[in-house]
Amino acid sequence: QLHVAESGGGLVQAGGSLRLACAGSGGMMGNYAIGWFRQAPGSEREGLACVGYGDDYPFYQRSVEGRFTLTRDNGKNMVYLQMDNLKSDDTGTYYCAADRQWEPDKCPLGWQLWDTWGQGTQVTVSS
Repeated sequence: QLHVAESGGGLVQAGGSLRLACAGSGGMMGNYAIGWFRQAPGSEREGLACVGYGDDYPFYQRSVEGRFTLTRDNGKNMVYLQMDNLKSDDTGTYYCAADRQWEPDKCPLGWQLWDTWGQGTQVTVSS
């Protein structure tokens, strides 16, 4: 059973960058679809980016496309979310999730559909 854990959050000024990491244990992340999600205070969790388990082409939510980049490093059993040009609206707790119930090139951004979650890492963007 794969477990995932996020790291890399922190405080950053608007316009700055952060790279979040999602580390896998107990299984190979390359065999799972991986998604990144965010939950702002008082808001529902939302999907930001995901990649299918047999795919190298991530799918992005429109609000982060062009600013966020999801990459895999299967050798290190890691998935990263590079976040550039951060805005105050990007503030929230960031989670990675894993699942493998879909076809290799499929991954949904609906958070309710994902099975395995990390504890989250806090990102605060000051304006």
